[in-house]
Amino acid sequence: MPQFFEVHPDNPQPRLLKQAVALLEKGDILAVPTDSSYALVCHLDDKAAADKLRRVRGVDDKHHLTLLCRDLSELANYAKVDNQQFRLLKSATPGPYTFILEASKEVPRRLSHPSRKTIGLRVPEHKVLQALLALHSGPLLATTLIPPGETDPLNDAAEIRERYKKQIAAVIDAGACTREATTVVDLTGEEPELIRQGRGTLAALGL
Repeated sequence: MPQFFEVHPDNPQPRLLKQAVALLEKGDILAVPTDSSYALVCHLDDKAAADKLRRVRGVDDKHHLTLLCRDLSELANYAKVDNQQFRLLKSATPGPYTFILEASKEVPRRLSHPSRKTIGLRVPEHKVLQALLALHSGPLLATTLIPPGETDPLNDAAEIRERYKKQIAAVIDAGACTREATTVVDLTGEEPELIRQGRGTLAALGL
């Protein structure tokens, strides 16, 4: 059965989050709350963990995984961002948006889209996730926690623990999240392209 870290949604206990970080360092998969739904996360530089993340989520290497970053400056280390893109990103981060951008050399090639060399990036607003990222000292590789064959993300920590009891190492419980996934916007073309409408509004992006 996965470990269960019950943390305060506004002031998460560092002791518990440090235990969660230790599991990530070992190559384990965790379920964590975000400002949209729950997400599955693992260490960015662990190939075996990334492969397991895809298996648990039920997706192949053509599915965009997302890098969860602490802030816009960290995001810019992992993507090629021009001035126009930066202004749009600044208007919507942190928040429930995932942006498709051209991956920089800091992103392992195995993680970017195999034909387009792009990566999904996001700066979440959730206080618990931000605290976890700060303790981890780097981005986490993530995917929305949608069970294979289903369309809606999970948002209840106890249900996640039960359904994934043999597949993940821990669940961080900070209360229920929304059931909406992020809004996904592709910024690699001449104009921003909406890929998926989720919790984030287009008005915040000026679109």
